[in-house]
Amino acid sequence: MKIKFSIVFLFIFCLVSKSQEGFEMEANKKKIIIPFKLIDNLIFIPVTVNGENLTFLLDTGTEETVLFRLEDQQLSLINVEKIRIKGYDSSVYLEALKSTNNILSTAGYSDSNHDIYIILDQSFNLSSQAGIPVNGIIGYPFFKNYLIEINYEKEKIYIYPKQSKIYKKLNKKYSSYSIVLERNKPFLSAKIGVKGKEIKAKLLLDSGNSNALWLYNTASNPITIPTKNLDDYLGRGFSGEIYGKRARIDYLDLNEFKFLQPIAAFPDSQITQEKQEVQEREGTLGDEILKRFSVFWDYPNSKIYLKRNGNFNSPFHYNMSGIEIQHDGLEWVKEEELINKNASITLDVAQDKLVNFKYKFSLKPVFKIMSVRKNSPAAACGLIKDDVILTINKDKVYRYSLQELNEILKSEEGKWITLEIKRNNKTYVFKFQLQTML
Repeated sequence: MKIKFSIVFLFIFCLVSKSQEGFEMEANKKKIIIPFKLIDNLIFIPVTVNGENLTFLLDTGTEETVLFRLEDQQLSLINVEKIRIKGYDSSVYLEALKSTNNILSTAGYSDSNHDIYIILDQSFNLSSQAGIPVNGIIGYPFFKNYLIEINYEKEKIYIYPKQSKIYKKLNKKYSSYSIVLERNKPFLSAKIGVKGKEIKAKLLLDSGNSNALWLYNTASNPITIPTKNLDDYLGRGFSGEIYGKRARIDYLDLNEFKFLQPIAAFPDSQITQEKQEVQEREGTLGDEILKRFSVFWDYPNSKIYLKRNGNFNSPFHYNMSGIEIQHDGLEWVKEEELINKNASITLDVAQDKLVNFKYKFSLKPVFKIMSVRKNSPAAACGLIKDDVILTINKDKVYRYSLQELNEILKSEEGKWITLEIKRNNKTYVFKFQLQTML
């Protein structure tokens, strides 16, 4: 799947803001290195905002910098004004704030005059879907001034000076593609094969979309949904949850690179409003494709450079269980701890306890089911939304990260999954088998 938790950030600003200067490199730096966390295809980077250490999703599909969750941080903001923003459902407006002249920095890469949009609706919680604290999204201002390399295998970002000698290497060892920046977002022309028909498609390059492809099926668009498909949860935007269909298309052709049978998502018509903002747009190319390359983003020269990496031939998987899991806070867990691992275990009969053990309490993550796909193995066995997962295949679920759980649920067709869950303060055990429907 997604794939994995299909995060997609969908919103439109009611106000048209002036262009920002963007980030600048610290003087005399040969290059800047920023480590990142890759979680279900998405890139999360550390960013200091007005002296406060936060975590942001790095998203080429976003024009502005958005802050939507501060957890326990105390962040100072200046020049604040109230605004309204809207999502894909144009009738839904959200209260928000705009703050100017903020200082953002990461590893010697900084902007001292940065605009931030603050979403006041705290129900939008990316942290629960990523499994780590996430405070916001950063996009175009991060990319606009410099050549930026994203190395998915090393999980590092490299930022190069404007006159870097690395351009010689790029021209020899990388494939270059022209991109068009519209509304400060990068677009690429590609060819897709659907139901035996080849279509030239204008695609948004969106590192904030964890899928391989989103394709729009509209009256003005020649793309049709393959007959073999499934209804699925695709992600969440600021207007709410997004649903649609998933299906394998024939191919995605980037001229020098071709992917056979990738999985595409076809969102419902309710979110096609964004497509109308950019003429002749057929869809989105997401990080399930981009992670298969070493990628150089060159916004100043309207280019992207690609070189295949070790992920290039990885199969396109999706979540065969049919359940989406989210992080649901922390709880105290009582565990036994061996006091001396080299000592023998003795039993104190009078106290009726193992004297070589002690108990400790620690905070562990809680995971619950956020959605169940219709006609899926999980639905067939009786699992429902809001079931709290206690164990998976007899292991305590808190021993896993959210990403590890998602990997299990898309691991291999035929694999048996046993979940112990809590529902209405009672425990139940459900067992199902992973099976492909695409």
